[in-house]
Amino acid sequence: MKRESNKPMQRGEREALSGKGGGGRRAGLVIVDKPSGFTSHDVVAKMRGMARTRRVGHAGTLDPMATGVLVLGLERATKLLGHLALTEKEYVGTIRLGQTTVTDDAEGEITESKPAHGLAREDIDAGVAELSGAIMQVPSKVSAIKINGKRSYSRVRDGEDVEIPARPVTVSSFVVHSAHEAEAEDGTPVTDLLVSVECSSGTYIRALARDLGAGLGVGGHLTALRRTRVGPYKLDRARTLDQLQAAVDDAEGEGLPVMPLGDAAAAAFTRWDVAEPQARLLLNGARIPMPRFEGDGPVAAFGPDGTFLALVENQGGKAKSLAVFAL
Repeated sequence: MKRESNKPMQRGEREALSGKGGGGRRAGLVIVDKPSGFTSHDVVAKMRGMARTRRVGHAGTLDPMATGVLVLGLERATKLLGHLALTEKEYVGTIRLGQTTVTDDAEGEITESKPAHGLAREDIDAGVAELSGAIMQVPSKVSAIKINGKRSYSRVRDGEDVEIPARPVTVSSFVVHSAHEAEAEDGTPVTDLLVSVECSSGTYIRALARDLGAGLGVGGHLTALRRTRVGPYKLDRARTLDQLQAAVDDAEGEGLPVMPLGDAAAAAFTRWDVAEPQARLLLNGARIPMPRFEGDGPVAAFGPDGTFLALVENQGGKAKSLAVFAL
């Protein structure tokens, strides 16, 4: 039942507006620099031990081979993760032209090799241009995409011939910084490209490598990948697992470096500051009048004292709560 705005707030509402309630001290984000060889779930398991909580999630996976920014949420911050996963991401990586693998990256078995020396730079750039902008992309067959309820990579392991439909993605920037001719371990003449990519959520960089090589007629796969940004969270904010463990073990330090919920939301979403009566109504599920903000996506509502209240979206000029964070 919704409470009228002229009635006194109860204890939980007062604590929500003051920032004292709900154990918010440990709720927030941890930006991890994921090491190679770890799955995203491995990192989540490590964080559960460090933070001493089971309530840990991530905002989008990284393949075991890849390194870089992995955004983890603790406690109530896990409700942010689904919205953060939809933001733009940046990568740097190396594409090897001249060899195709079953996984589209260096972890898979080589299925075909073709000499790839002497490729014209203008042909490479033309291939990159074809894979830039709004495109339809077929994900790797060993991706985690579900086909009739079963992960694609599981179907491949079971010997099935998997067909994944193309999906729309946006590659806002795909730049080749250098091209270097080399020789692969099996003697194949290959060309290694150092690239950077800015793209929408759901874009597979290894699929870009595969498709670039296919377009050039020599095949290609990804040999290295580092994610440098997820939305507003960049590599300079990330800490390695060793650094995070050292912070936890330091008896004289401040413990695990957790980005508070309010800071995390303010960095990632448009901010909307509301007065106390509006804040009270939002906390009770009321749909209050909401101004129009530039751009699409959720808006972070903050109370009069700066407390992060909820993620909301504009529906017909009124705020619909997507997730409430103040208790």
